[in-house]
Amino acid sequence: MTMIYSTITPIVPCTTTAAGTNPRGSPSNSAAAASSSVAAGVGVGLLPRRRAAKRLRIPPLRCASASGMEPTASTALYPLHRCKTIYLVRHAQGIHNVEGEKDPSAYMSPALFDAHLTPLGWKQVDGLREHVKKCGLAKKVELVISSPLLRTMQTAVGVFGGENYTDGVNAPPLMVENAGHSGRPAVSSLNCPPFLAVETCREHLGVHPCDKRRSITEYRTLFPSIDFSLIENDEDVLWEPDVREANEAVATRGMKFLDWLWTREEKEIAIVSHSGFLFHTLSMYSKECHPTIQQEVSKHFANCELRSMVLVDRSKLGSDSASWNYPGKIPAGLDLPSDVADKHLEEAQKN
Repeated sequence: MTMIYSTITPIVPCTTTAAGTNPRGSPSNSAAAASSSVAAGVGVGLLPRRRAAKRLRIPPLRCASASGMEPTASTALYPLHRCKTIYLVRHAQGIHNVEGEKDPSAYMSPALFDAHLTPLGWKQVDGLREHVKKCGLAKKVELVISSPLLRTMQTAVGVFGGENYTDGVNAPPLMVENAGHSGRPAVSSLNCPPFLAVETCREHLGVHPCDKRRSITEYRTLFPSIDFSLIENDEDVLWEPDVREANEAVATRGMKFLDWLWTREEKEIAIVSHSGFLFHTLSMYSKECHPTIQQEVSKHFANCELRSMVLVDRSKLGSDSASWNYPGKIPAGLDLPSDVADKHLEEAQKN
């Protein structure tokens, strides 16, 4: 079982979610609970109920009421090697966002196939890039995962990639010059983390041409240093012209994606995805949370918005060892703890 904690504010215990809105403007319900076992009892700041200790009467870690008036524990401890920090980013403004704002029916237009970023979108990319460099995040990220659509890969490379590419450098660029009608110079793959394209974090599948991807063969010519090895099919076999993926299915896919992250050894991972995917996935995780934290975590992302979260492994999905831990007792010696000695003394007195 995986949990997400927001790193923006303290952990706040939980209640229920409210209905959301469609990231592209039309009303919709927030994602319902998935049937997957990973969904059971998962929430932001949601901890298992525990009985109070008989002797010390330690208050249990529990959810607060909606009023927030009940006493509650707002702190939790987890082993560091069972945590990852993820940096969730929605792509910058795409041409589909502009046209869809004017007329929602434009999302059905074939002209918006695999929508690329607008000039304003690239300015948003430059702003976020400056932020991640200034705050030191650029040096912390060990892996960048991107949805394999043009707008997300443009955003990922523009924010987390190297500097402008120079001909003659013995390394292929992350992005070639003018990729996707960007008018941008090539981006270097040097001095930046590896990039990995993953289909599981795509936007809603089906119907909207802007959410249909190109062939991987074509993408490899545009983004030579992005790793596409996890994508099985060259053509987009997941997108269907007359079937739109349900919100619940998107949320379930998102939960499986977050659990999959535990197969990765990296601890600091940036993920560049889409409004609908992020909204429905995070709504699923925060559906039992107090409205304050639910709103903070699952509200719709703005274009090129970044939110940092802590991913907690409660079910030993990961296999990493605690590399920073030290076993102690080296060299070995007598070290009976006083609380254990007290317990032995109590047992001796009973006998």
